[in-house]
Amino acid sequence: MSSYYLKIIAATGDFFNGRVRSLIVPQFDGQKEILAYHEDMVIAVKGGEVKFQEEGSSEWRVALVGKGFVQIANNRVILLVETAERPEDIDRARAEEAKERAEEQLRQKQSIQEYYHSRASLQRAMARLKFTSGRRNS
Repeated sequence: MSSYYLKIIAATGDFFNGRVRSLIVPQFDGQKEILAYHEDMVIAVKGGEVKFQEEGSSEWRVALVGKGFVQIANNRVILLVETAERPEDIDRARAEEAKERAEEQLRQKQSIQEYYHSRASLQRAMARLKFTSGRRNS
């Protein structure tokens, strides 16, 4: 099977560099799988679970990413996201605390900007909890 070069870049730095056979990213209307020699394009990525299969492996690697973009050009793919975390890097207790804090903030009177910030914090915490709970028994 053909492969291509993938680079995943988060705000904190490079997350992954290497050759892969497939990449699946979350979009606002579903998911998109990117295979070798995909048509050149730019895709908006919704925060969520990203899966990729490295060249020479049958195992899927997963990561939780924030919003961003995928650029596909000349059989090279760059995924540029706000955040990228491996399942083992997520602290479940900390995510629970963040969820509780965000829920409490949403119950209080806030400016519209504070409300959107609290809502985004709650969504991030919920995504982390969902991501870790699905992997707990794996």
